[in-house]
Amino acid sequence: MLLAINGGKPTRSDFIPYGKQYIDDQDIKSVNEVLQSPYLTTGPKVDEFEKKLCELTGAKYAVAISNGTTALHASCYAAGITKGDEVITTPITFAASANCVLYCGGTPVFADIDPETWNIDPEKIEEKITAKTKAIIAVDFTGQAVQINEIKEICKKHNLVFIEDAAHSIGTKYNGIPVGAHADFTTFSFHPVKTITCGEGGAVLTNNEEYYNKMLLFRSHGITRDEKLLTHTPFNGYNEQIELGYNFRMTDFQAALGTSQLRKLNQFSNRRKEIVSKYNEAFSKIPEITIQKEIKESDTTRHLYIIRLKSDKLKVGRDEIYKALNAENVGLQVHYLPVYFHPYYQELGYKKGLCPNAEALYEEIITIPLYYSLSDEDVYSVIEAVNKVIDYYRK
Repeated sequence: MLLAINGGKPTRSDFIPYGKQYIDDQDIKSVNEVLQSPYLTTGPKVDEFEKKLCELTGAKYAVAISNGTTALHASCYAAGITKGDEVITTPITFAASANCVLYCGGTPVFADIDPETWNIDPEKIEEKITAKTKAIIAVDFTGQAVQINEIKEICKKHNLVFIEDAAHSIGTKYNGIPVGAHADFTTFSFHPVKTITCGEGGAVLTNNEEYYNKMLLFRSHGITRDEKLLTHTPFNGYNEQIELGYNFRMTDFQAALGTSQLRKLNQFSNRRKEIVSKYNEAFSKIPEITIQKEIKESDTTRHLYIIRLKSDKLKVGRDEIYKALNAENVGLQVHYLPVYFHPYYQELGYKKGLCPNAEALYEEIITIPLYYSLSDEDVYSVIEAVNKVIDYYRK
């Protein structure tokens, strides 16, 4: 077991996780009502959840789906990604942002990040565009919106599909407009560590009716009861499979939890901003730490808070700092290993050195606790632990 520095006494006795869901009595009541209803799988609560997402974001259509990964997969499918197509994305993301391209037979192409915002750099996107490029998957890393207008212009110029991976950014606004209605597709994740949760779950938002209808088929076996699409005379309960789809449906009790959570989105967002403000104030005073730069267009609801270490000012590397902070009972993660560093991608032929900014970032980042129920006392304990460890290891 690791011992805390300065004599082995940790900053606090109880452990602070890096992320945690918040479930209240109203959430539990909403789920219980569904469990006692005729519907457990996809039903009226899924419809209600989709309508609430559209109401909050301004998007015309929403498709609730089983998780954030299937949301990305559905987007690539509806966008027509297929064998021979290239899709540009960031390496600093969960592997699903690139895997979804592989699921459809396409090829992920990695463009480097901006070294200050840590989001994909529009200039680097331009450098990667070829005749085979079909789409851009831009990830709102940590919750900060990507440079949406610049990326939309690139897509317009080159006739590309814009998929905004907003798994981190529900509640974020870009130029005052909520994330969700800016791109051709916007995908959300509702995993328990995200700003709102359905347990598991995801959604795709779009303003394009054709994309919407394709994704409805995609999430439910490619089967339809729409009389306009049937080849035989319909009768009660009759349906046909007209495409190869999947069972990626959301349950009604997940949707009920999601709808209840959405009612608290502003509350969740405001608390996360308070915590981020406290962290920013504290860590901006530590010369050995860099904090993420935020673009003026993004009013960010942050899913992750990440500190970047200045390795040249410390006696040890990131891994040693991580272990020391963990020993102070602070829960941590590293977001993320560059996607093409994973063994599977190495076997596909991707080589290290593709995106120098992303690779340098990975070596120096640590994700620290950020969630709605994190108390001020816990926030100050985290700050104290970081100060303690940095002070011990500074040159």
